[in-house]
Amino acid sequence: MSVNAETVKKIARLARIAVTDDEVPGLTEQLNGILGWIEQLGEVDTSGIEPMASVMPGHLRWRADVVNDGGIADKVLANAPEAASGFFAVPKVIE
Repeated sequence: MSVNAETVKKIARLARIAVTDDEVPGLTEQLNGILGWIEQLGEVDTSGIEPMASVMPGHLRWRADVVNDGGIADKVLANAPEAASGFFAVPKVIE
């Protein structure tokens, strides 16, 4: 696949990027280079290769899934402008 000047202008318009006529030839060459690399990647034989979520091996550490209050209610309520009975207190709003 190759990109021409009209396609570059259309892509720039869709992306809302201001591109001058002097910049179009350079962008055309760059986009064609990128598309060439993508075509090369499509030629690579990946049969027998398992998909990866990450290049680094990692395992999640398991913890007990229990409901708790976090043990920091006092610290959280210290940030509140006003607290009452262990809850955030807010002004009553009636419309």
